[in-house]
Amino acid sequence: MRRRPIYVLGIDVGTGGTRALIIDDQGNVVASATEEHAPFASPRMDWAEQQPEDWWRACGIAVRGALEKSKLRAEDIACVGFSGQMHGAVMLDVKDRPVRPALIWCDVRTEEQCRQLSEKLGTDRIIELTCNPPLTNFTLTKFLWVRQYEPENWKRVRSVMLPKDYVRFCLTGERAIDMADASGTLMLDVAHRRWSREMLDAGGLDERLLPALFESPDVCGSVSAAGAAATGLKPGTPVVAGAGDQAAGATGMGIVAPGAVSATIGTSGVVFAATDRPALDPKGRLHTFCHAIPGRWHVMGVTQAAGLSLRWFRDQFGAGQDDGRDPYERLADEASHVPAGSDGLLWTPYLMGERTPHLDSQARAALVGLTALHTRAHVIRAILEGVAFSLRDTFGIFAEMDVPVKNIRLGGGGARSKLWRQIQADVYGRDVEIVAAEEGAAYGAAILAGVGAKLWPSVDDACRSVVKVAERIPANSANEAVMNQSYAAYRRVYPATKSIFSA
Repeated sequence: MRRRPIYVLGIDVGTGGTRALIIDDQGNVVASATEEHAPFASPRMDWAEQQPEDWWRACGIAVRGALEKSKLRAEDIACVGFSGQMHGAVMLDVKDRPVRPALIWCDVRTEEQCRQLSEKLGTDRIIELTCNPPLTNFTLTKFLWVRQYEPENWKRVRSVMLPKDYVRFCLTGERAIDMADASGTLMLDVAHRRWSREMLDAGGLDERLLPALFESPDVCGSVSAAGAAATGLKPGTPVVAGAGDQAAGATGMGIVAPGAVSATIGTSGVVFAATDRPALDPKGRLHTFCHAIPGRWHVMGVTQAAGLSLRWFRDQFGAGQDDGRDPYERLADEASHVPAGSDGLLWTPYLMGERTPHLDSQARAALVGLTALHTRAHVIRAILEGVAFSLRDTFGIFAEMDVPVKNIRLGGGGARSKLWRQIQADVYGRDVEIVAAEEGAAYGAAILAGVGAKLWPSVDDACRSVVKVAERIPANSANEAVMNQSYAAYRRVYPATKSIFSA
């Protein structure tokens, strides 16, 4: 008699929308659905806010859509996993209603609060405590900003959490967070996987405001009656802690053991390496976070405006004549007629400041080297190359830290573009891989749900079972030489322009 498959659900609460994805116990994608969020608000330069209630609305629609497409019953879902945008600050009142819109990951208004923390503890001590420097993106600095500039709002706060954890709270009624997402708050002792008492004291934050800590595959709650009514799931369905989108996305690509590295281009860009120790960059240029695998960590470099650079160009200057194709495909086709190196044109993708390697919220994008011979296509290709150069910066820091790089897997929108895949191979000077099911963070969340449901004994076993390489793209040696020259020039742009923007 044929065995009936077992199904799990992964939910990714992104910036632009929430995605629900159902896989079976062989790792096959059965169905998915996405519901867009309202665009984030930016009331002032460097501000970025979203309404948490909108994430929950989108979650309900996406989950119902995936269930409908799959033709499965609610009771067929064995477990639910979450991933989501990191660093966001959600603040709830005594009735569990958001006190104000959430300050999300790309909100960088907290320069003053970072400086105050550094003056209080010292940047080196903060790195010792959290494995990371105080950056404007991190959640603690956002709480401190609200307390300083919106004291009446802060007086109403009774609990705090991150974006995906708010959505899971709406689904289950449980306040929980995973180690990976907690690592990006500047409140976690990353090396020892616990809240840092010294950081909380420095910020004057009561630990009772924080959710309980769990490892990513651990069950931390179950679907409540209210959650079931909103999503169509069965009450009592177990829910695991999941992981922040970077750790979940890396899990979905099999980046779980030392030597495995991913380069993912979404709105932001991330180079992510799994480690068996909390590898630390003393200069704080990389993030060192707990991984979604218990007892493992990861290091990652972040480009704030990777895919956002191309989206900015599309939104401001168009994607060319509409011929029914995806607009990004049209842009890549336009750029494909330009030679490697973009005939000397360079783009630094600092539209939202920059994290790796500059740690500079005042950094600004620059298009350098324009001549009368350059065309629109040159600009597009320069953007694609500039984003890859920004990610290459992280590989250089990996080499300084002796973080092994055995294979590189590409993810996100940058993995779907044939041109951008080749540009990355040529810029990194290495062959790159594409996995068969490049489904993003929702796929990793579903894998974690599968481990929680005992479909696989561990995350490593799950990845060995379901993650397969579909294609390898070799670096082009001639293009690689050109890219090395262009990268050397690219590295000189930021130091040359820094004084302009800092002023």
